[in-house]
Amino acid sequence: MRYSQMLLPTTKETPSEADVVSHQLLVRGGFIRKLTSGMYTFLPLGFLALQKVIGIVREEMNRAGAQEILMPMVQPGDLWQESGRWKKYGPELLRFRDRHDRDYCLGPTHEEVVTDIARRELQSYRQLPINHYQIQTKYRDEIRPRFGLMRVREFVMKDAYSFDVDDAGASNSYEIMRQAYYRIFERCGLEFRAVEADSGAIGGSFSHEFMVLAETGEDTLVICDACSYAANVEKAAIPPMGPPATTVALADMVKVATPGLKQVDKVAAFLQVQPADLVKTMIYLADGEPVAALVRGDREVQSVKLKNLLAADDIEPLNEEQVWQQTRLPVGYLGPLGLDIKVVADQEVMHMVNAVAGANEKGFHCTGVNPGRDFQPDVVGDLRQIAVDDRCPACGGSLRLKEGIEVGHIFKLGTNYSEAMGATFQDSDGQEKPFIMGCYGIGVSRVVAAAIEQNHDAKGIIFPVPLAPFQVIILNLGPKDDSFCQVAERLYKALRDRGLDVLFDDRDERPGSKFNDADLLGIPFRMTVGKTFEKEGKVELRFRRTGETLTLGPDEAIDRLVDLVRQTPA
Repeated sequence: MRYSQMLLPTTKETPSEADVVSHQLLVRGGFIRKLTSGMYTFLPLGFLALQKVIGIVREEMNRAGAQEILMPMVQPGDLWQESGRWKKYGPELLRFRDRHDRDYCLGPTHEEVVTDIARRELQSYRQLPINHYQIQTKYRDEIRPRFGLMRVREFVMKDAYSFDVDDAGASNSYEIMRQAYYRIFERCGLEFRAVEADSGAIGGSFSHEFMVLAETGEDTLVICDACSYAANVEKAAIPPMGPPATTVALADMVKVATPGLKQVDKVAAFLQVQPADLVKTMIYLADGEPVAALVRGDREVQSVKLKNLLAADDIEPLNEEQVWQQTRLPVGYLGPLGLDIKVVADQEVMHMVNAVAGANEKGFHCTGVNPGRDFQPDVVGDLRQIAVDDRCPACGGSLRLKEGIEVGHIFKLGTNYSEAMGATFQDSDGQEKPFIMGCYGIGVSRVVAAAIEQNHDAKGIIFPVPLAPFQVIILNLGPKDDSFCQVAERLYKALRDRGLDVLFDDRDERPGSKFNDADLLGIPFRMTVGKTFEKEGKVELRFRRTGETLTLGPDEAIDRLVDLVRQTPA
């Protein structure tokens, strides 16, 4: 493609609303333009990068035996009523009615639609296993879209759905997809980890997230240094603790004045104890009902774990005003003593002895508080967020916390959807049984952003070769010199004939502008016809990632570049 003929509106200015590097560089490089909040147009260069990801995903899905289909983006509400998700999914599901007053939604995912296909078209175990996938636009009405392509309302997604006769078959389908995902992200040239994850609104019994490691990631990962264990903090388990055992004498409970002391650290300092000696009480709404969550003072409640412990559909933390409205209790002085709402305690709380807790009275705390004697939770379990001082739940090794960007998620759905929607097949004994399902998603457009978050420098993007919209950019620094133009044209034609994707910067611009744009766009290799050609008849081949530059004759440069591109894993 000739630069002069391409819509490629680069800019030096960083957009004011762009908080992360990928958003800044995608706008500056002319890859995307904002239409409205959370919705972007892919300009030609952005669409080419998107197509590179789609090509890799499609090849690996086909290689894994999945069959591509295309389902409607607009879905009838009655399917979601059948599955039970019409109300459960929440406000992210954009609902509307047609002219006949029938309920519809824009698809954030397609479990209901594909299950409807299965119950209509798959009658016998002989048709199983089967896996259908699509690459299609999705819509989720995010409350606060941000970070460019990282968290948007409309996005491109690959979603696949497997149907099996039994759990063993479903596990095999899951493993096939897990391996396919490894191949996809390895081919994309990304540093990533697969981590155990919560299944969230999709449901199911088991899931893995595929995370691209990047400092700007929205998710925190827990990684073991000694084994292969990795998990999202929402899922990272704290090993079970045995029954409490102590030889310390239990003190009497005493109410003490703590005027104006509402923070854990200030109460601890005033009472000359450690934050770990306090019971921290947080109030949430679980499916509309208030519940108190207890953790040690130096810990944090993990809301997803709380949601799962309560088997709740929705969990919402309450602010100070909301807590007062729900409980008539003062924030900062809350405690588990005498509460008339459900109390859920982290297992660690049950091992505390002679602790400090709020007295549920403004300006007062209690010392000598002991679980079992002074309060008894309704539910006890793994409630808190894991920390670096915890041990690996798999091997006991030390842990690291890393930031990551979720680009893929695979789920074991079981019979959640097939039972709810009456999707059955006839087994080898002639019995009707529900399909055992799996679900496998990749945020295709998010992969582009994640790749940039992981691969950039002060000058711009550094695309991995497989994802680059073009593999090489040719700079003609003498567009008015016939000899420069002739060799640049020869390079352009020869590289295209050898199967490379080439951007030819044939503009009549200053060399500095061309160099800056080439670096900004992140194209892996740059071939320059400039001063070296004028003096020696040679061209410069520069590596965007390392800055290494080779001076070669035109034919030698062509052969070397083709070899370099072919060395990229396929």
